[in-house]
Amino acid sequence: MTAADFRRMALSLEGAEESSHMGAPDFRVGGHIFATLASESQGYGNLMLTPELQADFLTDRPDLFLPVHGGWGRMGATHIRLALATEDTLAGALRAAWNLRREKNRRSKIRTPVKDKSYPRE
Repeated sequence: MTAADFRRMALSLEGAEESSHMGAPDFRVGGHIFATLASESQGYGNLMLTPELQADFLTDRPDLFLPVHGGWGRMGATHIRLALATEDTLAGALRAAWNLRREKNRRSKIRTPVKDKSYPRE
């Protein structure tokens, strides 16, 4: 797979849009990033996963997935080696990141609003 394949597949997901973060292409749903091509020059696509889902991906395919370096990786950001990925694997990984982001978006919309604690002025 290539960066062009990554882009095409990410944008095929419902509501996905391409944007840019710090000069790198990113893919968003509901205005929030679920994947990027920030590491394209190194042959990677990046997926925004949970640490638990990242661990599952790494266990299943340590040859294909690796954590992004540093704090982002500890929070679940995951590289996928594009040259080794099949269409099915890449599609599944992108869909997992997209689903996570959609669920986070949904949860943030149903939070109970904070009651107004302002006092009437006299």
